[in-house]
Amino acid sequence: MTTKKPITIAVSGLNNIDSPGPGIPVIRALKESTIYDVRIIGLSYEALEPGLYMHKLVDKSYQVPFPSAGTEALMERLRYIHNQENIAVIIPNFDAELSNFMNLENEILQEFGIKMFLPTQEQFDERHKANLFEFGKKHDVKVPFSKMMFNTSEIHSLQQEFTYPMVVKGRFYDAYIAYNQEQVATYFNKLVAKWGLPIIIQEYVFGSEVNVTAIGDGNGNAIGAVPMRKLFITDKGKAWAGISLDDQKLVEIAKRVISSSKWRGGMELEFIKTAEDEYYLLEINPRFPAWVYLAKGCGQNHPEALIRMALGETVEPFDKYEVGKMFVRYSFDMIVDLKEFEQISTLGEL
Repeated sequence: MTTKKPITIAVSGLNNIDSPGPGIPVIRALKESTIYDVRIIGLSYEALEPGLYMHKLVDKSYQVPFPSAGTEALMERLRYIHNQENIAVIIPNFDAELSNFMNLENEILQEFGIKMFLPTQEQFDERHKANLFEFGKKHDVKVPFSKMMFNTSEIHSLQQEFTYPMVVKGRFYDAYIAYNQEQVATYFNKLVAKWGLPIIIQEYVFGSEVNVTAIGDGNGNAIGAVPMRKLFITDKGKAWAGISLDDQKLVEIAKRVISSSKWRGGMELEFIKTAEDEYYLLEINPRFPAWVYLAKGCGQNHPEALIRMALGETVEPFDKYEVGKMFVRYSFDMIVDLKEFEQISTLGEL
């Protein structure tokens, strides 16, 4: 029997709700690692993130400052947490927090010895929703036409470049399909209030949604890629059920994007597949998706591979995955003692 290596890993994204973060699926994959005996430190932003109270998965939790507080506040909090826990690797799982962690990656490594495996700032910016159309041209991937919008006064001129329906997207998250000017205005104001400017207007492409969870080594090699088709979608557009696909064309597109961009770390690519079998890239999320546990279920443990690369190991690419594996999400009520909620709210750790 091989002894697994003990390791302490900090993970954010514990909001396992109807629009779940990737944290809990990442943790589940890590807990099932065949290489590491993982101790998980949860990093939370809200006292009601369910992952805080999932004690079989999260061994200890700490609140961290919101991304808007900046890098100095984050660095100071990590200094305290690391002194308590001796963290080896951090896996951030929210788009909005990634810039702070990327800006601090070298400093965190030098001061604490904590490793991360994140995209570069150039990669992060290049795949941004506002830049995706240019990204597609650069990396030979079809992308629906899009443009940034900064003011509702621009709505009346959209019909010069778009036809209805069109997609209205937030800066970090959320997207709505608008069928007229009034809906564009409504969604614009809703998204600005939540995520700020700019808002992205994107051409609507008819077809079925297919996604890929993938991981790159930073040198152009795709370490893993598993495609999925959504079987059930919530009113927020999130997959509540999905199935792994035998779609080598989709996998090849993902590998081409990783090769061309030399992507470093986990990612999700969201596509529309048309009736003519054409693939249009809608979005690149610069971290693992909330359904990344499906990749583990298909034989590719992407979070484990990321940890190995963060620690400097050479990881051979996965050469296969199981087709026809499904995930189905469920919700259940946890019974939590009020004292735990008070502890994380007042002391900032649990």
